[in-house]
Amino acid sequence: MTANGKDACGLKGDEPSVSVNGSGDAFAHKSRSLAVNGAATELQNGGTSGPERFTFSPEPTMEDIRRMQAEFTDERDWNQFHQPRNLLLALVGEVGEVSELFQWRGEVAEGLPGWTESEREHLAHELSDVMIYLVELAEKCRVDLPRAVLRKMALNRLKYPASKVHGSAKKYTEYKD
Repeated sequence: MTANGKDACGLKGDEPSVSVNGSGDAFAHKSRSLAVNGAATELQNGGTSGPERFTFSPEPTMEDIRRMQAEFTDERDWNQFHQPRNLLLALVGEVGEVSELFQWRGEVAEGLPGWTESEREHLAHELSDVMIYLVELAEKCRVDLPRAVLRKMALNRLKYPASKVHGSAKKYTEYKD
């Protein structure tokens, strides 16, 4: 077992690190807050939070998804068709199908109020297709997606320091030091 969080996340000593609650541990699960019926509650450090955030189920993991898709593809002898370019084009097509579900609706609020269960299920299917193709594309390109995400988030923290960008949608090149 590795002793430091950078090693565990596949980051080298000279790469930027990801911090959660300033701990330096990208996988820290410190007590934060819970919202009851959407009411803000106090954080451990004295701050407050808004309504409870949505969280994903812990399983299946990204590796589980990669393995299930690899087995699915192997069982059908589809690897001959699942090369990076083809997977990318399939991914783009699936993103288009997600886009169609939002087309002509104007702005859609978080939580999708007004959507039927059937519409939500259709969205879940299309987002699943996007995820499956993304994970398989990463596999074929030999990109360890979870570690790549950690590195990218660390870079984003450097490009978009909260003290400079809070509440603004400007691109990082528009900020002055």
